[in-house]
Amino acid sequence: MLTLRKSSDRGYADHGWLKSFHSFSFAGYHDPAHMGFGNLRVINEDRIAPGTGFGTHGHRDMEIISYVLEGELAHKDTLGNVKGIPPGDVQRMSAGRGVQHSEFNHAPDQTTHFLQIWIEPNVTGIVASYEQKTFADADKRGKLRLVASRDGTHGSVLLHADACLHAGLFDGDESASLLLPAGRKAYVHLVRGELEVNGRKLVAGDAAMLDNEPALQLAHGRNAEVLMFDLAP
Repeated sequence: MLTLRKSSDRGYADHGWLKSFHSFSFAGYHDPAHMGFGNLRVINEDRIAPGTGFGTHGHRDMEIISYVLEGELAHKDTLGNVKGIPPGDVQRMSAGRGVQHSEFNHAPDQTTHFLQIWIEPNVTGIVASYEQKTFADADKRGKLRLVASRDGTHGSVLLHADACLHAGLFDGDESASLLLPAGRKAYVHLVRGELEVNGRKLVAGDAAMLDNEPALQLAHGRNAEVLMFDLAP
């Protein structure tokens, strides 16, 4: 079964310095029909105004991925990491038994546009940890590149969760297909552009929720950037 989650149906919050679309219930946005999908709990599409950001705050027992689309996100945490996250990088922070961090846009004249993703872990109370890797556009062009996984295979960042994340870029005749394991869920989030997912057209911000589908087919992209999550039931 494939169900579309339209961009226009997401929750939205405008805090002035932060404009955010919520694919699932988050903070002041509550939708009992969209509390998550499998063990995917949060996809927030955030735009942070120049010179602003999230002050120091805490997390625990959650796998958190930052995926920057435009600008740069400055990350600082109590593990000692002080990093800039540019487009093309995937950052994973395992909150474990507790971590404090901040996220800022220090640019004076550019908005930082990024996705904040939370995945429920399959182990709790672990030591908090951090990982960041760069994935070149060439490695995502016309295919799904594994960027996060439960075992860190193929150079992906390691998730302490029963989940994998692929990223791809598609335009024109470029296409990709992937067999989906029986009993698993897949969530396809279109970051930008247009793309057909199993024959259904998506535009930027749309998502396709696949449950017990045998395969995934991506085709007819127009400047498309897409994330595909393989998720626990």
